[in-house]
Parts: sequence; C-alpha cells; structure tokens
Amino acid sequence: EPHTPPTTPPSHTPRTSTHLTMAFSVARSATALKATTLAGRKVESKKSVKAAPVRAVKTVAEFNVLKAAQQAGKSAAAALAATALVAGGANALTYNELQNLTYLQVKGTGIANTCPVIETDGGALKLKAGEYKFEKMCMEPTSFTVKEESQFKGGEEEFVPTKLMTRLTYTLDEMSGTVKVDGAGNITWTELDGIDYAATTVQLPGGERVPFLFTVKEFVGKGNQAQFGGDFNVPSYRGSTFLDPKGRGGSTGYDTAVALPAAGDAEELERENNKSTKSLKGSAVFNVAKYDAETGEVAGVFESIQPSDTDLGAKTPKDVKVTGLWYAQIF
Repeated sequence: EPHTPPTTPPSHTPRTSTHLTMAFSVARSATALKATTLAGRKVESKKSVKAAPVRAVKTVAEFNVLKAAQQAGKSAAAALAATALVAGGANALTYNELQNLTYLQVKGTGIANTCPVIETDGGALKLKAGEYKFEKMCMEPTSFTVKEESQFKGGEEEFVPTKLMTRLTYTLDEMSGTVKVDGAGNITWTELDGIDYAATTVQLPGGERVPFLFTVKEFVGKGNQAQFGGDFNVPSYRGSTFLDPKGRGGSTGYDTAVALPAAGDAEELERENNKSTKSLKGSAVFNVAKYDAETGEVAGVFESIQPSDTDLGAKTPKDVKVTGLWYAQIF
C-alpha cells in the first residue's frame, strides 16, 4: 500500500513576522519602563575639575525585561533588540543595587566597569578630628587626553582627545587605606591596597597608540575636606622579565642585540639595551561632591596626570590626563 503523507502540519512551524513583532514589543515596553525610572544623575562639583557626563539609570527590572526578551523571542532579532537596551549607555547604580545583581545580570553589560553613585542628597564631607579607614574605593575614568605638541608653529603643548582602545577593564576598584583629619579639618588620604592599576591604551588622532598603566598606587593626598591632592607612584608598564623583539630584558635575556654585538655600547642604543623598570610619579586631585553621613559613602570627581609607558626606558613618556568619577566608603 503506498505511503501517504500526513494531512496535519508538523508541530514545528517556521518563524514568521509575528515573532519579530513580539520581540520589538518587548523592547518598546522596556523603553517605557526606562522612562518611569529615575533620570540620569551626575556628581556636581564647584571645583575646577571637569565633571563627568550624566549616565543613564538601569534598574534590576530592566535586566529582567532583557532576560524575558531573550527567552520570548528565541530569535536573532529578539536578542538584537534586547542587547540594544543595554548598549544604550553606561549604568549608574547605587552600591546596594550593584550588590543585588546576579552574575548573569552583570555579564556583558559593562556594569562591572562602573562605580557606584550616591542616590541621596548628600552634603559636604564633615569628619571630626581623628583617624578613619576607607574601603570600596572606586575610580571610573570618563575621558583620556594626551599632551601633544601644537599643530601650529610656536604653539604650546596641549592635551588632545583620544580614542579608547581598551575594553571595559580600566576602572580601579576595591581600594582601601586610611584617612586622617587634624584639629583644623585638614585631611590626609592614603591609599594602601586594592585593584589600583589597570593597563590601558588610547589612540591619538594621528593613529599613534599610547599605552599606559592607569593607577593611583600609594597615593598620598592632602588638603581640606572639599578637595585634596597629592602624588602617587606609576609602576613600569612591563616587568623586568619582559623580552623585547631582540630578546633583551631587564633581568633576563641578551645584553645587546645579537646582530650588533660590537655596537652594544653605542650611545644611541644605550636606552634600548639597558632596560629600566623604574617607577615614575603622577599626581591627582579629588573633589568631594556628596557625602552620606549615615552610610559613610563619599563620591566626587577626580583628575590625574601621569606618564605613559616608556618601553622599559627606551622612549620618553607622554603626559596622560585622566578625568572621571570616584566613590568610597569611610568608617
């Protein structure tokens, strides 16, 4: 008896435009939800340091909508619409909101590269005389500029804008240290430990790339409780065991280029042959914009100037200016 195909259609049907409509409906609902949340917040300061731009607020509810969109659409269009919600801007969340997020809610969103903000209307920093400790200190850069020669003859050097080449891994976090306040209200802020350096690379308008180690290692700042500044150490971008393309290193490798043994002591090759991992100096200024006396949270803006990588002493470093937001908890 000949085989006859079934008259009922299979349970699996190809995707239609209905699926795409459903995915973008979810995306539109998420946009409406975003409109009902708090507006973007920014840290305000009356000091000379340039404030960072306002960042859009993302809530836990939005991440739940994002997850629902990815599960409901089951298609590339749904995933694309959901990803666009997250990529709309950086996220400004309080410390408690960050702690309530799961790993999957943070993964791939860039939230791990942001610092907490203070939601309440905090006042000025007012600490009584004594010794305090700070922890959870975070520094989130919002702009990188590099000092370059002027394009005009006889012009002065100026800081020019750059293009960030590093992924979202340049924020310093979990730093801790001590705070000392004297009887006159002057403050001494000392950084001791934490994730206090991050390898970063930026690109100049002409195409030259400038690597540097963004850091505030061993920072000691002095001033009043509204603004304090000081110097910090900038470790070598590379360690002494790093070998250059000719096999030369600081504590290992060849002393000179193998093809030029007779020219090993030449003056023009001295910096190339004699590797140096010496630490350099940078300076930073921190402005306090908000302080919550109940939780001990403090936030503001910062500006630092530090040298770039020297290629183990072979190159003259450039000055890199970093501005952004900072946050800490004092107790």
